[in-house]
Amino acid sequence: MNKRQLIQSLLAASALSFGLGGGAHAQATTPIKFQLDWRFEGPAALFLQPAAKGYFKAAGLDVSIDAGNGSGGTVTRVASGAYDMGFADLAALMEFHANNPDAPNKPVAVMMVYNDTPASVMALKKSGIKTPADLSGKKLGAPVFDAGRRAFPIFAKANNVSNVAWTAMDPPLRETMLVRGDIDAITGFTFTSLLNLEARGAKTEDVVILPYPQYGVKLYGNVVIASPKMVKENPAAVKAFLAAFAKGAREVIANPAAAIEHVKARDGIINTTLETRRLKLAIDTVVASPNARAEGFGQVDPARLSLMASQVSDAFGTKTRVNPEAVWNGSFLPTKAELDILPRK
Repeated sequence: MNKRQLIQSLLAASALSFGLGGGAHAQATTPIKFQLDWRFEGPAALFLQPAAKGYFKAAGLDVSIDAGNGSGGTVTRVASGAYDMGFADLAALMEFHANNPDAPNKPVAVMMVYNDTPASVMALKKSGIKTPADLSGKKLGAPVFDAGRRAFPIFAKANNVSNVAWTAMDPPLRETMLVRGDIDAITGFTFTSLLNLEARGAKTEDVVILPYPQYGVKLYGNVVIASPKMVKENPAAVKAFLAAFAKGAREVIANPAAAIEHVKARDGIINTTLETRRLKLAIDTVVASPNARAEGFGQVDPARLSLMASQVSDAFGTKTRVNPEAVWNGSFLPTKAELDILPRK
């Protein structure tokens, strides 16, 4: 080996020993702790699909996804820094902003997923409830943090409902108490409570469903939220997350049954058939809804957002008025082509 070959050999060895660290650095993944709004049920497939398929990893992200126990908790944990991003009801985010005006760590919504609130009032036909007007003077039940219960004043105002008495309970008891006749009606996400009622012996044809969007309540539903730290320090990661999510969501919408396998992988005791139905209900009613098609997946209508901010301020009795411009940041959204994920009618 001559001198030149020796030098080249040493340089190659140096590149191998030191360059590996440089290469690892160049390909370093950004860790993102993500919290869902609820348990590993059907709709969680929207996030578990891109994780299982490696889309987050391919985008340079190391995403860990945890179950949640309500949107309010998700917003609080992202605000505290325990999580970088999450999935939560927009009304819960608005409430946090308006009740914590001086907090420096308020999360922001970066993508719309549930273009319409999934909340509805549900009753059994034997109660005699057929329309919102029939709810006046009735006993309603829901957990105190339920999105439908929190927004019920908006529903009541739009439909002239008055004199409602509320009973609070833990989530697992809500549908049980309705079936037993302890309460006249409940509020909840349609794709959650309807299937829970069936599991407790109620027949679908015996359930009266009054969806908020069909009765004058034009609230948005769940959004992807990000911490101000993520937004400020790593905007590229936020953008990469949303693009990878949209790619996975497109596949979930196209083939819900296959996507449920990723939910099953996270919670082996789920009923696959039931959760497939739940996912399909969610897609049909709030993800690929007429409003979503009109406004575009992932996006919001400024006028509608402002109306919701005003309604939430009134219904939730917030300390300050909700500022719609402070809760929404659409600058990280993928391209129009990447957001074109809703199937053609």
